[in-house]
Amino acid sequence: MKLSGNTIFITGATSGIGRGLAEAFHSRGNKVIIGGRRKALLDEVTRANPGMDAVEIDVSSPAQIASVTESLKQKYPALNVLITNAGIMPFDDVTGPLDDAQAVHLVNTNLLGPVRISGALIEHLKKQPEAFIINNSSVVAYIPMSMAALYSATKAAIHSYSLSQRFALRETSVQVLEIAPPWVDTDLIYKSGDARAMQLEPFIAETMALLETASTEVVVEAGQQLRNSAGPNEHEVVNYLNQMIIDNPLPMP
Repeated sequence: MKLSGNTIFITGATSGIGRGLAEAFHSRGNKVIIGGRRKALLDEVTRANPGMDAVEIDVSSPAQIASVTESLKQKYPALNVLITNAGIMPFDDVTGPLDDAQAVHLVNTNLLGPVRISGALIEHLKKQPEAFIINNSSVVAYIPMSMAALYSATKAAIHSYSLSQRFALRETSVQVLEIAPPWVDTDLIYKSGDARAMQLEPFIAETMALLETASTEVVVEAGQQLRNSAGPNEHEVVNYLNQMIIDNPLPMP
């Protein structure tokens, strides 16, 4: 994709990967509109990036998605890039009772949020000469973390949905890309400073470089090993990764 001259709406853009992508595209001469739940954080990001716009949106709410996307279509007729980045990562315990409220909120945010936003904007995007839907999944879509089992499952679902979207839209002007980050040290859970995590700045730089020529997936070098481990022999890798996390737990804040 061309990295300048686009009109881009990105969800979950007040921190971490979302903010990093928003600022990277903004600095390259794109019109960027960021979405997020907290107005104070939206204001902080737009103050730091003059010319960037913001809208309040909770992607777990179908009503808000419908209202905000309708407004976006009216205010930004040239909108041609949707980046579905908003997500949450609560830990869960599949060996105990399900926290139903947490599970429903997770699925609404991480899976149905991107699906609903894509559906709300797809006809608008198809009218553009060149348009992109960029879904943010994760390498845990391929090799899951047992301590975040449902989160991993939602990311696997986003990968699957992206494959279907890409094929279904193959004869339109809309291309579907998927960014599958490795562990990046952001506040998705909390910034840990763990040496095993990739730092945000090099992740964003490498991702932007890959986006320029990507046709399907964007996986930085640090995520390639897990991405390529999916398949008939993935069981050993799943066991190894999850045992490593147990033996070397994340540092607590």
